[in-house]
Amino acid sequence: MDLKRFIDIVGSSLGLLLLLPVFILIAILVAISSKGPVFFKQCRVGLNMVDFHLIKFRTMYVSTNNKSLLTIGSNDSRVTKVGYYLRKYKLDELPQLINVLRGEMSLVGPRPEVRKYVNLYDDQQRYVLSVKPGITDWASVEFFNESELLAQAEDPESYYIQHIIPIKITHNLKYVAKNSIYTDLKIIWMTFNKIITH
Repeated sequence: MDLKRFIDIVGSSLGLLLLLPVFILIAILVAISSKGPVFFKQCRVGLNMVDFHLIKFRTMYVSTNNKSLLTIGSNDSRVTKVGYYLRKYKLDELPQLINVLRGEMSLVGPRPEVRKYVNLYDDQQRYVLSVKPGITDWASVEFFNESELLAQAEDPESYYIQHIIPIKITHNLKYVAKNSIYTDLKIIWMTFNKIITH
């Protein structure tokens, strides 16, 4: 077991244990805010192009037409009132600690994409799939307000594909080429700072 995996196991285990009261509170709020399951699972592409089910707290109405894979702006009608705050403070991402404990993700690493967008990667861009995806990364820090950026675009999906994805991949390729425990800790700190100051 390498050091990164050891830190992932310890970090995710402690996180799940210490945040258990928060998990229970959020689960109750999600359950009473709208009908449907507490958790939302979505197929994402992980290490070596292998699919896995990423876990989040559900933030959208179950009966909503969810054809779009992107959340547009802060007033997306598909998002529940509770879901708005969970997304704003990234609390919907907490269940991914389970993915980390399972070994499907790491605490830090390129954010996993859905197959639809990964299929657009060229050979060089697919190199980001040579490491485990993470809960946070450099791109998560830069695009903390991604949904607001998409809301300003005339064609949000085209803007995401043509502008945001290439920048994300550039960050991720740099991370894959040169990463360390120090870098991971720095990214985690910057992510927390973004959440606190948002």
